[in-house]
Amino acid sequence: QVQLVESGGGLVQAGGSLRLSCVASGRSGSTYTMAWFRQAPAGKEREFVAAVNWDTTTYYADSVKGRFILSRDNAKNTVYLQMNSLRPEDTAVYFCASGVLSTLQQTYAYWGQGTQVTVSS
Repeated sequence: QVQLVESGGGLVQAGGSLRLSCVASGRSGSTYTMAWFRQAPAGKEREFVAAVNWDTTTYYADSVKGRFILSRDNAKNTVYLQMNSLRPEDTAVYFCASGVLSTLQQTYAYWGQGTQVTVSS
């Protein structure tokens, strides 16, 4: 069984920055893709944010490209999502996931509990 624990969410003003962390435990995660998804309020669907492959190749949604930076430390089984120039529309619960690389949540077998990010205007 794999456990993913996110941290680093909070409240920030528009234009500010936050860094999310996700620690994986239970197995070596170095060969798996690690990704972030987010789910905004009002029942919106969970959407892909970014992913980092085992070889540290990164992929980003167009909405965050140039503002968010995803990195991973395989020795610590940890991924970091540096979020800069935050906008109110970035407000959501952010989920860490581990699985097979894609932008679809169905390919990720393991999920964290989520961390709230709120960006005020």
